[in-house]
Amino acid sequence: MFTGIIEELGTVKDIKKDSKGARLSISAKTVLEGLKTGDSITVNGACLTAVNISNNSFEADAAPETLKKTNLGELKNSSKVNLERALRLSDRLGGHLVTGHIEATGKIKEKKSAGNSYLFFIEAPKDLLKYVVTKGSIAIDGISLTVVEVTDRLFSVAIIPHTMSVTTLGTKGAGDTVNLETDIIGKYVEKMLLKEDKKIDAEFLKRHGFSK
Repeated sequence: MFTGIIEELGTVKDIKKDSKGARLSISAKTVLEGLKTGDSITVNGACLTAVNISNNSFEADAAPETLKKTNLGELKNSSKVNLERALRLSDRLGGHLVTGHIEATGKIKEKKSAGNSYLFFIEAPKDLLKYVVTKGSIAIDGISLTVVEVTDRLFSVAIIPHTMSVTTLGTKGAGDTVNLETDIIGKYVEKMLLKEDKKIDAEFLKRHGFSK
């Protein structure tokens, strides 16, 4: 589990691809502190397993499915990537609960200045947009962000200068691909409602622990 608070911008040193997937070698510093072989780490929001850790880099394997469903397949040598180590139970939850399981990719349709920030308008699949709500949380390339508005084909987020300077969004613009993970709570609520025939009344709330 992760928080969506990016710890460091890493740099791709090397990518080795074959029919079995790819091995990424990533230069880093902060995330290497305490990192052990077998630990989980997110790369642009995708949860991978760290292997072959050295003083200034680590390696991680990406399966063909991961390369297909995320923007990791687009990475090249010298690409910048967002990095975050797994959450410890004693840590502050500065963002929101992020699993590192990318649901889909979106495309930045527009990026425009808005005061001291930037508004990003991101096109996303319709079956994913149903879980995106105004003022709700979403992880974009592993970054915990708050949704500004949602339409039937895209949503927008506001990016402050700090986030622009310490994540990959600072170098991305219209046409670029981003990894998307919606708030996990909405999906569990939906499943529970489907089991209950979508009926919410006083009896439903009582059965699930909500009472006066």
